[in-house]
Parts: sequence; C-alpha cells; structure tokens
Amino acid sequence: QVQLVESGGGLVQPGGSLRLSCAASGSSFSINAMGWYRQAPGKQRKLVAVITSGGSTNYVDSVKGRFTISRDNAKNTMYLQMNSLKSEDTGVYYCNFAPKRGDYWGQGTQVTVSS
Repeated sequence: QVQLVESGGGLVQPGGSLRLSCAASGSSFSINAMGWYRQAPGKQRKLVAVITSGGSTNYVDSVKGRFTISRDNAKNTMYLQMNSLKSEDTGVYYCNFAPKRGDYWGQGTQVTVSS
C-alpha cells in the first residue's frame, strides 16, 4: 500500500515561488506516472502536471512555463516547483498517481497566493 504525503505549501505574494514535495512510501512509486492536482476554493480537483516514470512531463496551459514537475525515484519523492505565482494558483495541492487512484489521496498542502 502506497502512502503519499504532500508538503511545502504556504502563503506567498503574487510573483513569488514555492516548491512542493510529495513523499511516497512503497515500491510502486518509481514505475508509475504521477501527478500534481489542485483544488481551488469551491471548485473540483484538477490535474495540473504529470510526470511519467521515465521523466516525460505535461502541464495544463495555465501553468506552462511557470511550474516544473520533477521526481527522484531513488528518494521516492516528487516535486513541483512553482514560479511566478498568481492568485488563481491558490488552492490545496495533492499528489497522486496519473490517472488518479481514489484510495491514495493524502491531506494535501495549502498554497495561498495573496498580497
């Protein structure tokens, strides 16, 4: 059973940066595609970035050029570097497999972009 624990969120001003981490337990992390999902206030949770087991990446248009997803399979950890943050990036960020698996949602980490 894999457990996923997100960290690194916080309050940041517009234009600022944050780096999120997702620590995974279990042996299946390295062989699966993983994703970062965002749930904005009052909205559904949506995928914003994906990384395959081999390191290929894809992003939703709203974060392209600003966010970078990466992974360190030796550490069973995935990252999301977020630059040039905007107010619309505010939300709870979760990591999960891609496609998502309902049993593996963690607590998420809150990101608030506000002046």
